[in-house]
Parts: sequence; C-alpha cells; structure tokens
Amino acid sequence: MAKNQFGGNRSGGGSRPPFNRNRRDSRFPSEEDKGQFRLNDQIRVPQIRLVGDNMEQLSEFIGVEIKSGEVYNTRDALQWAEKSELDLVEISPNAVPPVVRIIDYNKFLYEKKKKEKEIKAKAAKTVIKEIRFGPNTDDHDFEFKVRHAKTFLEENAKVKAYVNFRGRTIVFKDRGELLLLKFLKELEEFGSPESLPKLEGRRMIVMIAPKKKK
Repeated sequence: MAKNQFGGNRSGGGSRPPFNRNRRDSRFPSEEDKGQFRLNDQIRVPQIRLVGDNMEQLSEFIGVEIKSGEVYNTRDALQWAEKSELDLVEISPNAVPPVVRIIDYNKFLYEKKKKEKEIKAKAAKTVIKEIRFGPNTDDHDFEFKVRHAKTFLEENAKVKAYVNFRGRTIVFKDRGELLLLKFLKELEEFGSPESLPKLEGRRMIVMIAPKKKK
C-alpha cells in the first residue's frame, strides 16, 4: 500500500481517495494508547481550532484554503481529515474551542513519544528563560519580548512564556491564549512548542524548545 503525501496509507487512484474507515491501523490504537486523545468522531464539539505545520499541503490536496490557528466547524475538519486519509486528533481539550491537528494518529503518537524521550534526556542540562506577558500587552512590548525570545532560543535555551492574570483579568484567558499562539507563530523558525498553551492556576503557559541546528 502506498503512502500519501502526509504520511498516512493511501491506496492507488486519484488525488482524492474515498474514505475507508478500516483503511489504517491508526483508527485502532493499541491498548496502551487508547484513551490518550479523542480523535475523529469522538470529537463532538461544534467548533475546533486547527493547528499544524502541514496546512499548506492539506489546502492543496483538499482544494480548500485552511490556516493554522484558525477556528473551523468540526464537521468540516472531519471531512478534510477523511479526504486526506488522516485523523482529526484533539491535542488540547481544555482550550476554547479545543485545539486539534490533522495527522496520522500512529505518526502523532510516535512523534510524541520521541519528543518525550528527548526532553527527558536533556532535562538535566536545560536552561529555561522566562518571558511574562499581561493579557493587555501592547504591540511594542510584544515585539520587544519576541526579540529576547529569539536570542534565548538561538543560545539553545528553552523559553517559558506565560500570561499572568491578576484579579478579574482571568476573564481574558482566551485573549491570553491567542497572544501565546501569536508568540509561537513569531518564533516558529527558532523553536517549537512542547505543548499548546494551557492554563495553570492564574497563568496561561507554553514551553518552547530551540530547534536543532542543521
């Protein structure tokens, strides 16, 4: 069986193969992996936020322009995953709306486990630099902190960025999440997030690891 351009299995035929629910083992994860993430029809919210580095490829393949970080109807995202013979995987269920990727589930689990091993191996010698935002950070301050973060990542340090919510500003947690997603976008050439932004107490946090130098 041939591989499609996104890493999933694809049978021969045209550029838009019919959806076959039994086509891939990723639909049937191992007992060890079951329950880790909701995927496909298990995702029952009306809308999701779609992220990933394969948006351009997906857009060309399905004939619809989609962008990382944008909100879409879940039904549409499921159809795109089906057309691409990939899975819709929920990676941040507590976000509003939940954050998902369109990716082969087995590949997703493999990459996740590989990254966890790398993180564990480097934990003892990792330098972490913190960058703090407020929910109402202005553009000048934002750009200033982006420049600092780029310097830290180029020096092979991790960056822990967080939005601190004081008092009633906790009602702006959605604004904080969008700010951190924008921050990640600005740094995509220098580092990769270890996870999507998540709320811990009164802080929205994301950890960014430097990209390996070629």
